[in-house]
Amino acid sequence: MATTTHLNILGAAVAAAVALIPSTSSAPAMPAWAARLDADELALVGYAGHVPDSKKPKLTAYFARESYRPRSTASLVITDTAGSVMLQVFRCGGATERPTMANDVLLGAPVTQPVSIGAVRGRRVVPVRLGNWPSGVYFVQLTAGAARVGYATFVLRPRVLGMNRVAIVLPTQTWQAYNFRDDDRDGVPDTWYAAGKTARLIRPFLNRGVPPHFKYYDAPFLRWAETTGRAADYLSDADLNATSGARLRRAYELVVFEGHHEYVTTHEYDAVVRFRNLGGNLMFLSANNFFWKITKRGSMMTRVAKWRDLGRPEAALIGVQYYRNDMGEHRGPWIVQKGAARERWLLAGTKLAVGTPFSSGGIEADEVTSKSPRGVRVVAKIPNLYRDGRDADMTYYETAAGAKVFAAGAFTIAGSVAEPQVRQLLDNLWRRLSSD
Repeated sequence: MATTTHLNILGAAVAAAVALIPSTSSAPAMPAWAARLDADELALVGYAGHVPDSKKPKLTAYFARESYRPRSTASLVITDTAGSVMLQVFRCGGATERPTMANDVLLGAPVTQPVSIGAVRGRRVVPVRLGNWPSGVYFVQLTAGAARVGYATFVLRPRVLGMNRVAIVLPTQTWQAYNFRDDDRDGVPDTWYAAGKTARLIRPFLNRGVPPHFKYYDAPFLRWAETTGRAADYLSDADLNATSGARLRRAYELVVFEGHHEYVTTHEYDAVVRFRNLGGNLMFLSANNFFWKITKRGSMMTRVAKWRDLGRPEAALIGVQYYRNDMGEHRGPWIVQKGAARERWLLAGTKLAVGTPFSSGGIEADEVTSKSPRGVRVVAKIPNLYRDGRDADMTYYETAAGAKVFAAGAFTIAGSVAEPQVRQLLDNLWRRLSSD
């Protein structure tokens, strides 16, 4: 239930009910759908950071699946009207070190030339032939006229699992939970952050098709992975739901959860636990992961319950678990702890030592609990982050089966990878956890 550090809070009641907007703006009226929510639901809306939709000219489109294989044909669904549309496919990441500056812009390296698909009207399904491209996060860019732009993202999974020894998982389910698009136009966004317990999974995103919070949580990590040549298979939540923990372990040494992976099915949770129990390594680079159980039926997700309330606290897997969000009002540097001194490889080349501050984190925080694995070490922490005496804990632990598990404990190591010390820390983690 994350928001972003780059947004200001207008006031608890308004921010919990509507968008986060710059403090220089006048407070908007509470929308009708928000007025019908109870206190818990209003809190969820605030935590989600409901960002207003882009006002720029757009084209609306989405892919019919979360992921596709190379050399397959993807179904692009365009739900808009335009006279002459151009289509081009890009890969996220390696085109530039330049960060994305807007919520409604995707940057990447082109993998096809622009092609004309002619006119679109109302709803049109366009087959997009995918090349023998490396696994990654891709998007189609649609343009019409001088200003209309739209994006549709998809994960290009490997031809078979294990093409590389590392898998990077994209939080495709959580992206859609944060999607405040009102698909059926009943005045209520189709997500449980607005009403009820369901959210649509296969649909367009707001902001011209850019997944929520992508520029903060996902894009920096993808740029780092691409520009530093990290060989990896990229998977969606749908791909995790289609495999087993044993198969994951045969395929991968390391599975990386780079973004905000809050919502998972029982199958996903079981698969990742089994992967860890078989000696597979895990990296969680954000916070508040594996917090809610969901079910999926067709293109609809249903939020069921917190995993800890079902007797499966996420700290037992991750090492830490979520305890608080203050919508980014308080942030602080991680401070290296004594636990890191026992893992000299972790700090190698970073110029960090016990007591040294680095980077800055917050927004949501995790902590070690009584359910954390025995031997978990706090390697860094943000002390007293919310002024309530509790810390945001960055942790590492190993199991008897040889699994190595790292968790950032706050937002977000992945999003801070442009900072030299974080970059080196992540390089150390990748090298250590991806080795046999």
